Amino acid sequence: MTQNADTVADPPYWMASPSKPKLKLPPGVCDAHVHVFGPRKRFPFAEDRHYTPSDATKEMLFTLHERLRIQHCVIVQPACHDTDNSVTADATAATGQAYKGVGLIPLTISDAELKRLDAAGLCGARFHYITHLARGPGINEVVAFAKRLADIGWHLQIHAEAELIADLTPALRRSPVPVVIDHMGRVDASLGLDHPHFRALLALLDDKNVWVKVSGSDRVTRKGPPYADAVPFARKLVAEFGDRCVWGTDWPHPNHQGPVPDDGVLVDILAEIAPTEAARQALLVDNPQRFYRFASARRLTGAAL
Repeated sequence: MTQNADTVADPPYWMASPSKPKLKLPPGVCDAHVHVFGPRKRFPFAEDRHYTPSDATKEMLFTLHERLRIQHCVIVQPACHDTDNSVTADATAATGQAYKGVGLIPLTISDAELKRLDAAGLCGARFHYITHLARGPGINEVVAFAKRLADIGWHLQIHAEAELIADLTPALRRSPVPVVIDHMGRVDASLGLDHPHFRALLALLDDKNVWVKVSGSDRVTRKGPPYADAVPFARKLVAEFGDRCVWGTDWPHPNHQGPVPDDGVLVDILAEIAPTEAARQALLVDNPQRFYRFASARRLTGAAL
C-alpha cells in the first residue's frame, strides 16, 4: 500500500458532533490517550500501514476538547504514521506542552533525535504487541533500551493483547522507567473479572512502577455502548490502583470496529468508573499532572490556529 495522498481513506472512526457530557468534570482534566492523523498532504502515512484513516488534525482535537471541557492531553503516535513522529511533535509543540506526547520509537534512534522530541513535548516511547499492528521488538530489548529513556525522564508505554500480559510481566518488572499499560490490557469484557488475563494485569499492577490507562471501554466491550460490560474492569482498576490510573478517550478511535464511539458517552461513564469526586480528581487531574508534568493549560481551538 502506498502513502499516495490520493489513496482512498477509511470513513471516519469518530463522531463529527459527539454529545455534550452531562457529568461535571473538575478543572484541569486530562485526556491521556488520543491520536492525530495527518493532514496527510503534510504528514504522509507510512507505506506499510495497516489502515488508512481520514484526516483527524490537531485543530479537530482542540475543538473536541473544548466541547468536552478538557484542558490537558497525551497525544500518542498512531501506527499509521509509524516511527516518523512529526505529526505528534507538531501537535504537542503547538500547545506549549499543555499537551504531551508519546512516540513510536525505534531502538536505533539517536540521542539527538530523542532530545529533539523531548523538547517538542514527547515524554514516552510506545511499543505494540498486537496482532493487527506491526509488533514491536522483543520485550527484553525494549527494557534494555529503556535505560536510555531514564536519562531524559521518559516512560515506556505498552500496547499488548491480554493474553500476552503474563509473558511480558517478568521483563516489565525490570524496567528502569515507569511502565504504562494501554486500554486496560485489551481484556475481553465478556470473560469476566476473574479471567486469568485480567488477573495477570492486576498482578502486574502490584508493582508500583506500573500504571494503567482505563481507556478503551469501547474496545474491550462485547455489548457496545454504553459499555456496561466494560465499566466493571475500569472501576476495579480505579478502586485498587487509584493512584496509578489515568483515563483517555482514544479519539479518533483508530481502526475502530463496531459502533462509532460517542466521546460524550465515554466522559459520562466516568461517573461509574470513578464514582466519587475524589476518585475522579485523582484519575483525571492529579495523577496525570504528577506523571506527565504538563505546562499550564492554554486555550486552543481550531479557529485559534
